[in-house]
Amino acid sequence: MERFRELPDDPRLLGTRRHFFGRASLGIGGAALASLLGGAADPSPTSPDAARGSLGGTHFAPKAKRVIYLFMSGGPSQLDLFDYKPLLNQMNGKDLPDSVRQGQRLTGMSANQAALPLAGSIFSFARHGQSGAWVSDLLPHTAKVADELCFIRSLHTEAINHDPAITFFQTGSQIAGRPSIGAWLSYGLGSMNENLPTFCVLISKRPVDQPLYSRLWGNGFLPSIHQGVQFRAGAEPVLYLDNPPGVTAAGRRKMLDRLAELHRKEHDANLDPAVSARIAQYEMAYRMQTSVPEAAGLASEPDHIYELYGPDARNPGSFAANCLLARRLAERGVRFIQLYHPGWDHHGGLPGGIRQLTKETDQGCAALIQDLKQRGMLDDTLVLWGGEFGRTNYSQGKLSPTDYGRDHHPRCFTAWAAGGGVKPGVTFGETDEFGYNVVADPVHVHDFHATILHLLGVDHERLTYKFQGRYFRLTDVAGEVVKPILRA
Repeated sequence: MERFRELPDDPRLLGTRRHFFGRASLGIGGAALASLLGGAADPSPTSPDAARGSLGGTHFAPKAKRVIYLFMSGGPSQLDLFDYKPLLNQMNGKDLPDSVRQGQRLTGMSANQAALPLAGSIFSFARHGQSGAWVSDLLPHTAKVADELCFIRSLHTEAINHDPAITFFQTGSQIAGRPSIGAWLSYGLGSMNENLPTFCVLISKRPVDQPLYSRLWGNGFLPSIHQGVQFRAGAEPVLYLDNPPGVTAAGRRKMLDRLAELHRKEHDANLDPAVSARIAQYEMAYRMQTSVPEAAGLASEPDHIYELYGPDARNPGSFAANCLLARRLAERGVRFIQLYHPGWDHHGGLPGGIRQLTKETDQGCAALIQDLKQRGMLDDTLVLWGGEFGRTNYSQGKLSPTDYGRDHHPRCFTAWAAGGGVKPGVTFGETDEFGYNVVADPVHVHDFHATILHLLGVDHERLTYKFQGRYFRLTDVAGEVVKPILRA
């Protein structure tokens, strides 16, 4: 079968299951070692090199080469941004009907409220573009690129609290410890560049209401070379990359060469694939000493690009600056770029809070779409926007004419996608007139992941890794590609 590799000739590899399965499933580290020591990597499908990944290529022709995922941590309110529900305004203040709720669970934050008053959005909605997509007045820049976007209004998840919900979207499981999406793609498809990581992470420099753990971009049980690398604002984009005072580049090169010799001896003695992975990481870090400052050098961008992304683009660590950096990383062959913008958890004071969050993100999102398009990159770059769940149609806490909050709502919420083989100017899925349940074309988290992999040329059922006696995959045992949103 495709999943099983030919048994190696070296009898030492047959001594333990750990050695056999480690060597059988980890061709990347060996290839990195061969490259470092001047040898040629085995080009056969059973020993893929780091550039090709474990699959040795895609399963079918990909629509997208890379992904930029704009993750709005905290759960943005779809009812105040994209999912227009005039009935909520008509019934503002009236209790959520039992026939709509249908006994579905609530969080502990609103389960004990005496009433669940429906809360219409105080923001205005209008149709935009030839597609006629509904977008609120909070997002004037996004509205201008509505015809480039595919709105998915029928996403749903099982997780009702932040940690499991964010973990689910990033790893395909609510339980921590699984590989993240970017790690799976790094493992399966490999790298498109030699001097930058395959998977990069950017976090907006702003107050965080919900923690963003490094495990969200971790490698899980995959080799450590597949974990995401976080870029930070400031003079040192990647921590511990620069040489210490008194250490020259030539000195660092000699040290790595001697260290490689020691690692080769260790690898030959123990056949531990982690040793090979460590060598690959050292070598990547050495190359990144030059490539990272160049990629992160936003000062080289012309004024008209800064004007496109807005004044915040000149503020290192802002969402707009990170969108611009994401475009630069995409240009340089980074396969998966994850942006996190925290702060969307509006249990109270939603109108004021969401105004600030959309002000911080709206222009950057639209500029990224426009910038990629004008460079001819949007067709093969998949851009995603969304959070871990949506918000309730009723108010958590006191409802007033100018203020309200919304609790977590996993039953239905909205995300959008652009480029990378997705149909533009499409709104897919439908919620009921109360904005509480999906009534047409539901899209589960596993379906969302299966579709991302499909657009990159990967069959989600065939990208697997054996760990602790079973084959794991990003979509676990579920997931269907959402074919109606795909370009022919």
